[in-house]
Amino acid sequence: MALTGTWPRSLDDKGRLAVPKRVRDELGGEALTEIFIAPWTDKSLALFTPSAFESLAERFKSSSKTDVRNYMRLFYAGADRGDLDKQGRVRIPDRLREFAELDQKVVLLGVSDHLEVWDTTRWEEYVAKLNPQFDEIAEQAYEIGS
Repeated sequence: MALTGTWPRSLDDKGRLAVPKRVRDELGGEALTEIFIAPWTDKSLALFTPSAFESLAERFKSSSKTDVRNYMRLFYAGADRGDLDKQGRVRIPDRLREFAELDQKVVLLGVSDHLEVWDTTRWEEYVAKLNPQFDEIAEQAYEIGS
């Protein structure tokens, strides 16, 4: 099932992010005890279940292109495994919070096979910039997807 939705969140003093119960249930419920946190595009972070993270790794394995190898080094070196506590919180490591320039207010997004964490202000700017182009972007996406 594709992950969807937008949830305003706050990081606590320890840098923990609470993943909504509905999302945890979609990702595996009680069986989900860990999540991979990785640097992502547009100064955001991506959260993956272990199986989604492994699927991503499989897609990269077969490439010998220099750009892909360089990206893989940066991506995997920056990624971290986080444990979900009983309240469904995961601690975002300091270096990843710095990478994404996260303050206390963040937005959690469902984006198909992963979640993204954005600084609230950056997300609002991104939406304001791209919403007027929604139809054009959609046409290009559907062309590629068909």
